Amino acid sequence: MANLTREQILRYSRHLIMPEVGVQGQEKLVNAKILLIGAGGLGSPLGLYLAAAGVGKLGIVDFDTVDFTNLQRQIIHRTEDVGRLKVESAKERINAVNPEVQVETYNTRLSRGNVLDLITGYDLVVDGTDNFPTRYLVNDACVFQKKPNIYGSIFRFDGQATVFYPFKGPCYRCLYPEPPPPGMVPSCAEGGVLGVLPGVIGLIQATEAVKLIMGQGEPLIGRLLLYNALKMEFREVRLRRNPNCPVCGDHPTITELIDYEQFCGIGRGEEAQAGTTEFDLKPREVKELLEKDKKAVLLDVREPHEYEICHIEGAKLIPLGELHLRANELDTADTIVVHCHHGPRSQQAIKVLEHFGFKKVKHLHGGIDAWAEDVDPELARY
Repeated sequence: MANLTREQILRYSRHLIMPEVGVQGQEKLVNAKILLIGAGGLGSPLGLYLAAAGVGKLGIVDFDTVDFTNLQRQIIHRTEDVGRLKVESAKERINAVNPEVQVETYNTRLSRGNVLDLITGYDLVVDGTDNFPTRYLVNDACVFQKKPNIYGSIFRFDGQATVFYPFKGPCYRCLYPEPPPPGMVPSCAEGGVLGVLPGVIGLIQATEAVKLIMGQGEPLIGRLLLYNALKMEFREVRLRRNPNCPVCGDHPTITELIDYEQFCGIGRGEEAQAGTTEFDLKPREVKELLEKDKKAVLLDVREPHEYEICHIEGAKLIPLGELHLRANELDTADTIVVHCHHGPRSQQAIKVLEHFGFKKVKHLHGGIDAWAEDVDPELARY
């Protein structure tokens, strides 16, 4: 006799008539507890489809608010949700899809101080984050607690997904033993992302979660699925567990959570946040400098298509990738103030200029986006 209610039998009837699911499979879903890390591009389809599938409890971890730029891809949020906490907006939409789902919200930044407590009560974790420190944090915590970690990432037209299942296959560190240098891999805010791409990757993650809960099919353990939207092409790469992995290897050297910001070379101290390093200037300080020093050069190292969207009047455009070939267009005697969209590319540009002997180099902290917020509110933001 099924433990499902009459309403549940009707709601999930298209599942129940599938022999691979049936009553037992649906009961497993109804009793399942899944933790979603992030309520953004990947978290949106994950939350909606897992709720529709009947997952009994969904936890959502996110500390951000809905921004207008999110709406192009984060379909769980609506225009009227701009400014709201993402966890609140996501919970409302999930319960609109399926009011039977228990939604637990955690409006907090995931950290080594809370991650183990958060994942303890869940069967598996789905990683929808977009930064390296959190990915390594989630990976290590899942290995320590032997929880499956369903991974996905997106950038521009490309996405990838796999299942990191501790001691049944490789973990994230087996795939990426070391993080890339800070700023080397641009974020979606810097490089962009096709709006429909997280829908594809998020649904792959949701599919893997459902399969794991029901114990059906062949999960993506030891297989990295690569997707290119421009070519409409899927490729698969086989992954192996590294016996020398510092976390899941035969003789692990990392047995507790570490400082992941430091591991990834990212400083989050007060000086880095406030823009008080030796070459950082806030937008109004840059404005004052340009007004006082008429020979100072405002250097824009973004791409031409970004320059077309918006630019600061009088700025000289030399994309970062061309800077080493066009540095001779600048005078080492002049003060050079470098900027990009948010900051990472301009920091790389400063290293290039210093290599060519430029001494009077400054950095617009926060990039053109900060300039639009603090100096020129009429400037288009993206």
